[in-house]
Amino acid sequence: MLYSILLPVHSIVRWLVVIAVVAAVVRAFSGWFGKKAFTALDNKIGLAFTSLMDLQLLIGLILYVISPILQTAFQDFGGAMSNTQLRFFAVEHILMMVIAVVLAHVGRALSKKASTDLLKHRRAAIWFGLALLVMLLSIPWPFSPVSRPWIRF
Repeated sequence: MLYSILLPVHSIVRWLVVIAVVAAVVRAFSGWFGKKAFTALDNKIGLAFTSLMDLQLLIGLILYVISPILQTAFQDFGGAMSNTQLRFFAVEHILMMVIAVVLAHVGRALSKKASTDLLKHRRAAIWFGLALLVMLLSIPWPFSPVSRPWIRF
């Protein structure tokens, strides 16, 4: 029951995270290369992005524990490693997404502590950009080998 509720929520929150990270990256690069002031809006977008990442991670961790796919994988973990779908969800997806969350938080912390607006934007652009890249590589897109629909209901 919980699984059937959280899986669509995880799918929908994914899009909120993608929107937030794209907004954060665009603002950061625009501020960096446009030599703009680091505003309260820049800070709020970074906060929204990292907060949504945290929410998505929490939902994902709950799904990780209760997922029937992962329960199958953990029954024969060695065998699961030779199955693309099971390996992706048991190891690759969660590992890469945790790395993306860490990159996002490092970027937020470093940008907040930077001494100049230019440095704040540059740090946010680099770290949020890396988080975005890792996320895009780790999402089970409909066109990927571990295909999932754009949105689950």
